Amino acid sequence: MRNHGVAIAAGATALLLCGAGEALGQGARASSVIELARQADQLKPGQWVWAPEIAPDGPITVYVDLSRQVATVYRNGVRIGVSTVSSGKPGHETPTGVFTILQKDAKHRSSKYNNAPMPYQQRLTWDGVALHAGGLPGYPESHGCVHLPYEFARLLFGETHLGATVIVAGEAGKSMLAPAAGVLAAQGEMGVATPHVPLADYEPYRWMPEISPEGPVTVIVSRSDQRILVLRNGVEIGRSRAEVSANDFETHVLTYAPQADGRPRWVLVGVPGHAGDDGLPLDSGILNHLRMPRGFHAALAEVIVPGSTVLVTQAPVLPDNHGKGMTVMASEGAW
Repeated sequence: MRNHGVAIAAGATALLLCGAGEALGQGARASSVIELARQADQLKPGQWVWAPEIAPDGPITVYVDLSRQVATVYRNGVRIGVSTVSSGKPGHETPTGVFTILQKDAKHRSSKYNNAPMPYQQRLTWDGVALHAGGLPGYPESHGCVHLPYEFARLLFGETHLGATVIVAGEAGKSMLAPAAGVLAAQGEMGVATPHVPLADYEPYRWMPEISPEGPVTVIVSRSDQRILVLRNGVEIGRSRAEVSANDFETHVLTYAPQADGRPRWVLVGVPGHAGDDGLPLDSGILNHLRMPRGFHAALAEVIVPGSTVLVTQAPVLPDNHGKGMTVMASEGAW
């Protein structure tokens, strides 16, 4: 009886640490784009909607909107799931930026917070930020992680792979209309500083693919700085000067998803404010005004593979732009 009581107490403690029923949440399945959109607009804290059959194949991208406390899952540029989340509370804010999934552990326990359970953990940074099942009170209350409903965390865990792109944007409690401060911070694997060396006056571009020879590719196009940065496996392998139209202030996320016959195709991810863009072929106007050195263009074409992500943003990437920068974390060693 004593052992049975201990087991019950341990189970109760685990539920409390996860947020008990709040972590379990309430979910719904959808079978069409219209049905998913209707349910997604009505989610309350702890609720989620899931419709993977809308886009059964293709690369996964997760977009976490801190302002709305919502995570949206896209496959092949099409929205297949939406869930409420709880991000970092004041003093433990969830970092914003472009991340890759470094590690997956369905039965993870925290080494930092009293062995607390973190079911279906998907690590975003080596210093402890992750997606995982956790408490969902309706406001930011984590120590920096992104809490998901338990079942949604399980479903998402089953669909993602190491290296999948996770974009975290916005600011808890503030409107998404506020501009981002930047998309790069000098942080690398295991928190070690990684300097981002600017181009010299004589350099039109720099290309160093040997620094990170394999892994997922993310391209960041900054209108404010007129720069293109290329990261593979979270490590910068190239940057270039560019001529980017500054008239469009919108954020665009694009995923490379070639057609069945191999012909190239970019699809738009319908990030918040552009949900109607889900799965649409790339509007050539977005990149028609993008100009880069011919050599850089040729090198970039060699590393783009299915699942590669392009983020077109007004946010700066150069170090002389001040403010709290968004982050691109290195993911070396996760492969």
